[in-house]
Amino acid sequence: MLITGAAGRIGRTVADALRERYPLRLLYHRSVPDEHAAALVRSRESGLPAPLADDRVEVMSADVADLEAMVRACQGISSVVHMAADPRVQAPWPDILNANIVGTYNVYEAARRAGARKVVFASSNHATGFYEKEGVFTTPDMPVRPDSYYGVSKVFGEALGRYYADEHGLAAICLRIGSFQPQPRGERQLSTWMSHRDMAQLVWRSIEADVKYGVYYGISGNTRAYWDLSNARAELGYAPEDDAETHAAQVLAAKS
Repeated sequence: MLITGAAGRIGRTVADALRERYPLRLLYHRSVPDEHAAALVRSRESGLPAPLADDRVEVMSADVADLEAMVRACQGISSVVHMAADPRVQAPWPDILNANIVGTYNVYEAARRAGARKVVFASSNHATGFYEKEGVFTTPDMPVRPDSYYGVSKVFGEALGRYYADEHGLAAICLRIGSFQPQPRGERQLSTWMSHRDMAQLVWRSIEADVKYGVYYGISGNTRAYWDLSNARAELGYAPEDDAETHAAQVLAAKS
C-alpha cells in the first residue's frame, strides 16, 4: 500500500496504525531526501511511523505534481491512500492548483498506469461546507457545495475518482474527513471530530471493501454529528469506536 503525504498528521498516524496490517510504501515530498525520510521513519522520537521490519516499510521522496515520479511510486502497489495536499482551507488558487488539482490527477493516472486496483482519496468536509454554514444535516448524496478553493479541489478529486472508476475500472473511495484531532477542540468538534483510531479503521475498511466507487464522511460516531455516516457503516462496514460526547463536559466547561 502506498501512502502519499506520509509526513502529514493524518498520513503518519494512518501509517503507524496500519503498518502491521499491510506492507507500506511511504511517500514524502521530494524536499525530504530519501535517506533522511528513512531515518525519520525508523525513529519513534521523530513522531513519524516506525516499521516493524525493514522489509515491511519502504520510503520514497517525490512530488505528487510530477507524474512520472508518481508512476514510479505506484509500481507494484495494489492500493493508494492519497493524503498529500495543501491542507490550508484558505490557500490561494495557484497553490491549490498545483498540489491539490494537478497532484490528485497524477495520483489517479499513475495508479491506473501502474495497474493498482484502488485509490482511497482524502477528501474533506469542505466539499459540502456551505451546508454546515446553514445548519443543514448533510448526506453524501446531496449536491456538493464547496466553501473554498480547497473545498473545490476536493470536489474535483471526488469527480475524478468517479471518472476513473467508470472509464478505467479503478476503484475510488473518497473520504470527507472531519476534524482529525487526538480529542475534540471546541464545541464544533463535538460534531465533526475524527479520532485517530477511527481514521485508521475507516482507511483499512475502505481498502478492503468491495466497493467500486463511494463518497463517505470521515468522523467518529459522534452523538451530535450533522454529517451522515449510514452509508459508511452499511457499505464499508465502518464501526466507529469513539464518540466526541465523551469529551463534551470538558469541552463545554472550557468554553464557559
